[in-house]
Amino acid sequence: MIPFLDLKSINAPYIDAFVSATQEVMRSGWYIEGESCKAFEKNFASYCGASFCAGVGNGLDALTLIFKAYVALGKLQKGDEVLVPSNSFIASALAVLNAGLTPVFVEPDERTYLLNSQSVKNALSKKTKAIMAVHLYGQTCEMDTLKKIASTSGLLLVEDAAQAHGATYKGEKAGALGDAAAFSFYPGKNLGALGDGGAVTTNDAELYEMVQALKNYGSNEKYIHPYQGVNSRLDTLQAAFLNIKLRQLDKDNETRRQIASFYLENIDNQNISLPTLRTNSVWHLFVVRTKNRDALQHHLLQNGIESMIHYPIPIHLQKAFEDTKTHLPISEQIAKEILSVPLYPTLSKEHQHFIVETLNRFERNER
Repeated sequence: MIPFLDLKSINAPYIDAFVSATQEVMRSGWYIEGESCKAFEKNFASYCGASFCAGVGNGLDALTLIFKAYVALGKLQKGDEVLVPSNSFIASALAVLNAGLTPVFVEPDERTYLLNSQSVKNALSKKTKAIMAVHLYGQTCEMDTLKKIASTSGLLLVEDAAQAHGATYKGEKAGALGDAAAFSFYPGKNLGALGDGGAVTTNDAELYEMVQALKNYGSNEKYIHPYQGVNSRLDTLQAAFLNIKLRQLDKDNETRRQIASFYLENIDNQNISLPTLRTNSVWHLFVVRTKNRDALQHHLLQNGIESMIHYPIPIHLQKAFEDTKTHLPISEQIAKEILSVPLYPTLSKEHQHFIVETLNRFERNER
């Protein structure tokens, strides 16, 4: 069986370094935040081209804390609307709700699956105060267009970069393309920890300081709490692991690009549509599309290949958001047809060839 994702093989090269880092953290006696976290925050901010990085507990917290910080700073008010693509993971919308704001779901581009600028323009209202640019599957949104819309309308532009570690747009990395960005270090990400973790990057010193306070019980000084915060701090050990893996991120992303190029050049099946690129991608996921998605998934499984659907139900159709009563035909159609096939740095050439051959053998009339 070819697994959809093989975390054992991905992390195997780092085991010795992980052991050394673990011993160092244990000897330090500092197990929450500390020097390892400071080092990672500095290194990751530099990597993204951002001035500041605040490590937090996970990706959802990172995105939530950005919006909560803007509320605390008076740049957003409770009930303000944030435009969110409905074909993202539900965390994108939960973060908005968690901050007391209102998500307004919009359609993606049907070919790239990224936020559609025309859909954004159509959804603008007097209550709209922010746009969430979700860099889905490892490809960045068309940020110039979104920046222009945001600037013209006086809106905040927040990046959901949970799938875009190292992705670039016109030479600049995700994490420094908007007003602030949220990252997840969930184990399966391009830069994945051995547990949960997340980070906020920004060039806004005021926002950074507020996020730092809010993630630590609303405190900048021990036992002094000017804000109603939460407990969401990056674990010291995970920060140490991430520092190790960050050094290899560009190399791993290049390997992902090579595998994706092989797929794009060799998958040849009129029943399967391949990803459309408009900006540079780090290929967090390789997502194909077919009218008979369930049959394709069954065909792959019968041949020993795991696959996944990202995501089978658009956010606006989830029971948690049933009150929105929104109809978004593009998001709904995409959800019925997309399928993610294995792509990760340690995927062998033999398995790459077999995946391509199996996809090319698929016929629509299969079960």
